[in-house]
Amino acid sequence: MNGLLSGDAHAAPRAIARLRRVGVAEGISFLVLLGVAMPLKYWAGIPMAVKVVGWAHGILLILLVLALAEAKHRARWSMSYAGVVFLAALVPFGPFMIDRRLQRDEAARG
Repeated sequence: MNGLLSGDAHAAPRAIARLRRVGVAEGISFLVLLGVAMPLKYWAGIPMAVKVVGWAHGILLILLVLALAEAKHRARWSMSYAGVVFLAALVPFGPFMIDRRLQRDEAARG
């Protein structure tokens, strides 16, 4: 069994790996939203760019929160550690900066 129901020793590293993958995708979507879609909306008059990229970013942010909840549970992280990971998702380039920390945590558990 995978996911939340899994109780094996590899559940924490898998959950952290999943969080890292979703975090990178969410970080990229955030940068595309800020660096591509917003300029297209305000400088080129193409508001649809923000709508499409904004939706994708929103879905990825929700997936990140779900992956973070699973990783927190599986890896038994403190609320403050999980909070730092969440706050990193709200800052441009934050997911990439926190990824190294998560990579070390994943390697230590795997």
